[in-house]
Amino acid sequence: MTPAHHLLQAAKRSEIDNLQRLAATCELVGDISRFVHALQKERGASNIYLTSHAQRFGGRRLERITDSLKREHAIRDRLDDLPHHAANNARLLKRIACVWAALDALPTLRRDIESLAISADAATQTYNRLIGGLLAVVFDAADTADDPDVTRSLVAIFHFMQGKELAGQERACGAIGFTAGEFDSAHRQLLLQLIDAQQRCFDTFSEFASDAAREHWQQQRAPRRQDGIQQLRERACTDNASQQLDHGLGETWYELTTARIDAMQQVEAQLAAELSQLCHRKIEQARSDMHDQQQLDASLHDAIEQCSTCEQLVDLFPQEATHELGQLTATAVESRLNRALIDLMQSQNTRLQHISDELENTREMLRERKLIERAKGMIMEHQHMSEDQAYRFLRKASMDQSKSMAEMAKTIIDLADILKKRQA
Repeated sequence: MTPAHHLLQAAKRSEIDNLQRLAATCELVGDISRFVHALQKERGASNIYLTSHAQRFGGRRLERITDSLKREHAIRDRLDDLPHHAANNARLLKRIACVWAALDALPTLRRDIESLAISADAATQTYNRLIGGLLAVVFDAADTADDPDVTRSLVAIFHFMQGKELAGQERACGAIGFTAGEFDSAHRQLLLQLIDAQQRCFDTFSEFASDAAREHWQQQRAPRRQDGIQQLRERACTDNASQQLDHGLGETWYELTTARIDAMQQVEAQLAAELSQLCHRKIEQARSDMHDQQQLDASLHDAIEQCSTCEQLVDLFPQEATHELGQLTATAVESRLNRALIDLMQSQNTRLQHISDELENTREMLRERKLIERAKGMIMEHQHMSEDQAYRFLRKASMDQSKSMAEMAKTIIDLADILKKRQA
């Protein structure tokens, strides 16, 4: 065997090592998928519990927490082992650190929900941060993929998981509005944004998924369930200030959207299984090729052809102007489809982050608006003012104190709560 063949065998061994790391990533994807699914259910049940002031979903919420805890143990074991496989990936290690901190904060969040010490919107935001961190771990782990077929599969599952999470946030948002009996403009806007964003994720998934995965996704989209969800969406998004919704619709919405998300979980499970099978097939094929003289000869021929292509491209430019350009061109030609796919996944992740930022801004506006409305109501009651007068009073006070209206509103609310406690 020639030195060139020995080098090709070494390259195959390196390829096998990379594929084995990818196989470990696939197992991580499956564990994160199952844990995120449990957290999404816990988040939805917690929203109904909080919005109903502990009148509904008390027992169901505890069931969801029990399921989440089981999944959490598995994910902690996986994340504890992951740094050994990602010692040179600083970004991934930082992601894991953030996830650990969020996991450690879960017991406090659950106690706050149990005692009604936190609002439904604030609880949703905390769950969202943890789930977002877990999905970011999937993305950063996928960013190490250097096989085009595996990368395509990772792109598909990553975007499906993102779409499913946005569907879970839609369930949480709808649960708040339907359980409260009304949707204000902020929640309606948030709902519309979530519907649009998740569809874009599923479109990207369909572009990169296998035929079997796309077909499975179509089979899981039950028409009757979709019709029921669509009808409730239309009721939620109708801009009618006088519209009062049946409080019982919160549970109807939860059941329908939960069934939809459970169906998505089945698709995720298939995607994770496909990904794992693909990695192991690649590993077996690489091991076989490493000891196959004909395959090694074919690999050597391909490598020589690539070098010839690079030289032809470099010759297209004046020699004096392209000493460095030639190297860049060679590097670009030698890169496989995976680089383009990773770039696409990164751009998609950036776009989804922008969507997430927009949603967070909407939630912040919602929180501020609720503070202002509550403070305005207190001013109207205690100062015997009309709504317009109370608004002008609050605005003037905020200007005099050099505070935003939301900050001034919170000051008034806190002061009123202190006075009530003293009177009691």
